[in-house]
Amino acid sequence: MNNLTKEEEAGLAVLENLTSNVKQIQMSSDKDLFKKNVPIGTYEDFKPYIERVATGESSEIISGRPITGFAQTSGTSGGKRKLIPLNNKYVENARFLSDLRYFVLFKHIEGHNEGKGLRLLFRKPGIKTQSGLTASYATTHLKKSDYFVKNPPSYWDTASTSPSEIKFCPDTKQSLYCHLLCGLVMRDEVTRRLCDWITNLSCRDSVSKVLGGPNPQLAVIIEDICNQKSWKGIIPQLWPRTKFIECIFTGQMAQHIPLLEFYGNDLPLVSRNYVSSEAFFGVNLNPLCKPQDVSYTFMPNMSYFEFIPVGEGDDTIVDLVNVKLGRYYELILTNYAGLHRYRVGDILQVTGFYNSAPQFRFIRRQNVVLSVYLEATTEEDLLNAVTNATQLLKSSDIMLRDFTCYPHISTVPGHYVIYWELKGNKNDDIIELIETNVMVECCSVIEESLDALYRNFRSKDGSVGALEIRVVQQGTFDSLSWNIS
Repeated sequence: MNNLTKEEEAGLAVLENLTSNVKQIQMSSDKDLFKKNVPIGTYEDFKPYIERVATGESSEIISGRPITGFAQTSGTSGGKRKLIPLNNKYVENARFLSDLRYFVLFKHIEGHNEGKGLRLLFRKPGIKTQSGLTASYATTHLKKSDYFVKNPPSYWDTASTSPSEIKFCPDTKQSLYCHLLCGLVMRDEVTRRLCDWITNLSCRDSVSKVLGGPNPQLAVIIEDICNQKSWKGIIPQLWPRTKFIECIFTGQMAQHIPLLEFYGNDLPLVSRNYVSSEAFFGVNLNPLCKPQDVSYTFMPNMSYFEFIPVGEGDDTIVDLVNVKLGRYYELILTNYAGLHRYRVGDILQVTGFYNSAPQFRFIRRQNVVLSVYLEATTEEDLLNAVTNATQLLKSSDIMLRDFTCYPHISTVPGHYVIYWELKGNKNDDIIELIETNVMVECCSVIEESLDALYRNFRSKDGSVGALEIRVVQQGTFDSLSWNIS
């Protein structure tokens, strides 16, 4: 263990206390009376009341605490955007969990608290509802709230290379460029010129203060590194003191792990916490574990948690303290902003316990499946199948950069179409590297990796057509990302 300050030791003592008293914290109210009178609900059950608050009615119709804004979800999981009510308790929990996860990192990574992080954070301005409250991404609401501004996490101001103005720039491309530029400047406390196409005044002014003036020597260093034949390990080359890469790589985001490992070389990949627009759930207490081993220890003071068993033939709802090791559950949440016994839609597996606090691995989103007939292919099924197939690309010096899939049902029989964006390991022209026979074999491996029901419909009665891989132009997914943002 690294040498910790008194503040860090106190923070870890709070962690020990919380995880040792899960039952007392979660059972502090009359839960039986609560369960008897409050039914389990989905977003559609809460939607009419949330919309009434958004149009100007009192927030008391859903919450005993004043609603201060709404989180607007991206809609990538269920296909529809949601408005999630937020209040100061959400921000308070965010601050608490932020400090806690820093203390955990200090414990495991020596010198982490001595430097800065290149934090690629993007905040959108949001929209005003009829009530006057803003609907935006939860992170935007968080960082702009009065409570957060007055009570920032302990290491918030010193932890980032970028000024706040960059994080709140409405143009994502300009924001990303300025993030990277400030990160390169902090590399050796050197500067360079700010490009003319950065037109956002707050970005230009804040970055100009960091830069100070041009530095041709740094420009040459960066150019030499970026002109190498391969970008393998480029992150520690550009930032030689980097200790880890923090990102989301659970669920569908797991597809990006090989790319992160390629650019980061041997740098640890860290997923520090499990959060959503609805609530904060838990912390990864073993941040240096392998990506496939990431589990989150639930903090009992964040919300009231319940769980529906999945695939057990028993739908008896259990409390946080009664989950069983190895079993799968659907998460139910009661938070401080009016969502009572709310089905979050996440499927989790219990992987262990820290003191009396359960630890969970994120498995997938509920009801996110592909189907063209009677089969049901989950997000996890598809990811595992694609991962198996991409092993064949190594012989061609190619790697998968991104992918998506949709069920093509305009033909009979319907079939899966998977869009792949590929990249050469040595920045070569990808078209010259793609071999048709390898791609055909990739299709076969994916189909063989899917479940028995899919294979039966595919090979025996022809109810499912042949899977298809379509290779898209490099930069396609980035272009989609810019357009969506």
